[in-house]
Amino acid sequence: MTHADRRARIVRKILLRVVITESGCWVWTGPTSGTTGRGRGYPRMCLDGATIAVHKTMFVCEYGPVPPKKQIDHKCKNRLCVRPEHLEMVTHRENQRRRDSVQPEITA
Repeated sequence: MTHADRRARIVRKILLRVVITESGCWVWTGPTSGTTGRGRGYPRMCLDGATIAVHKTMFVCEYGPVPPKKQIDHKCKNRLCVRPEHLEMVTHRENQRRRDSVQPEITA
């Protein structure tokens, strides 16, 4: 299987659990990281026996690897959104600044 085939298989698996909203978000309807704590509400799935962050996986499938010291931020402020166009690679500091300026939205 080529890398392109693998990426396509992963994206298809993710899209089976996505609902597209009027705002244009691709909202994940599968498991999340839970309902408590700062990291609550991020999309999670099992891939090849490992639990992974779905939004990060969609970003990597679309744009390539995330370098060390970079994070993926939701420009739409919806933690359940996995649409690549709504995701942006930023520094940890920038991600914290954005998080602290607006409370994240969690919508299904």
